[in-house]
Amino acid sequence: MRALGVVAGVLLAGYIAVLALLFVEQRSLLYFPQYTRDPVVEPDFTLAVEGATLSGWVLNRGQSRALLFFGGNAQDLSLSLDEVAAWAPAHTVYLVAYRGFGRSTGEPTEAALMADAIALFDHVAPRHDSVDVYGRSLGSAVAVQLAALRPVRRLALITPFDSVRRLASAFYPWVPVGWLLRDHYDSVGRAPRLAMPTLVVIADRDGIIPPAHADALVAAFPTAPEVLRVPGAGHNDVQDFPEYAEALRRFFAVE
Repeated sequence: MRALGVVAGVLLAGYIAVLALLFVEQRSLLYFPQYTRDPVVEPDFTLAVEGATLSGWVLNRGQSRALLFFGGNAQDLSLSLDEVAAWAPAHTVYLVAYRGFGRSTGEPTEAALMADAIALFDHVAPRHDSVDVYGRSLGSAVAVQLAALRPVRRLALITPFDSVRRLASAFYPWVPVGWLLRDHYDSVGRAPRLAMPTLVVIADRDGIIPPAHADALVAAFPTAPEVLRVPGAGHNDVQDFPEYAEALRRFFAVE
């Protein structure tokens, strides 16, 4: 019996050590700025915010409508410039790297990214007649929170998820995620506040954010959003399918 007790104690100590490591390192599992720090195209836009300077790119300057582009947690936005220019020709598009990503300074956290998104919106809105928002993957959660707080005209969510807590719980059922999580990105909790026209693009072979998490988010909207399911598409290649660009071009072309 004593031997069993010793084994149980060792296992418990190991489990607690793993949980402690996950708590300390969790943001390194959520944010991957190291893949974005050598952009293919140097930024042409900066915005000073509290505690950091954000950098990014502005496309199609001088348009009456603006589009804010929020990317994924490892996305080099400079690789998306041509793609976005093709489906948003009538918008001035702002692609701004998160804190710690690309040439932006600072460290990424949910609170910081949301404060920065609000600061960007408040900088852009007076310069344009309206502001549309695009969010992909992690950026979908930033976009949803922003749309709940500011007058976004149209909202596009690409490979979105319901919440980090639900997503992490599905992948790590043995971890008490609710106790450990610092950054929640609770899109499903904010979706009921959103009334603007919304497009949701779901990659039906997404192995990073399984489609069930996007479906749960869709179900939380007060009015059913437009949903495009892209057969054969994965999380990282959905933009390569022609229906993706066509849907975005049509959705954002509406006056």
